[in-house]
Amino acid sequence: MPPEKDNPRAWDKSHYHLACVEDAVAKAHQICSEKGVRLTPTRLRILELIWRSHKPIGAYALLDEIKLEHKSAAPPTVYRALDFLIEHGLVHRIQSLNAFVGCNDPGHVYSGIILICNDCGDVLEMDDAKISETIALYTNNLGFQLSSQSIEANGTCPGCRG
Repeated sequence: MPPEKDNPRAWDKSHYHLACVEDAVAKAHQICSEKGVRLTPTRLRILELIWRSHKPIGAYALLDEIKLEHKSAAPPTVYRALDFLIEHGLVHRIQSLNAFVGCNDPGHVYSGIILICNDCGDVLEMDDAKISETIALYTNNLGFQLSSQSIEANGTCPGCRG
């Protein structure tokens, strides 16, 4: 389904962003509770850092932030937290940027479609069942067993286009 023009996450630079972080944290607690998995303080902090903006952030930038709070933090700490957050659908990896963004709707199956603004760097997760179904149909017809999909589209968001 195409994003609505008044959707605060659809490129609206003026929305109350702290609500995004609070919502993501609340959903993470709920999902982890339902799945019986532990949202450790480190995992939670990584999630909060990712959600500070709608711009992708790399693992080493996350590590730099974590080191401000815990001097002894090492790359495996961040990568384990990221693996957990990805596994449980709380964040997505943007392959082309080798970076991470928060999942807008962690309760749904991720379609793997990401829009990236070349100018401001903001990212929007796009959910379109028809695109996912078309890919599944084609891969099935080819006898290809699809394990995941990632579609990344680069362009200019409405805010940057003016």
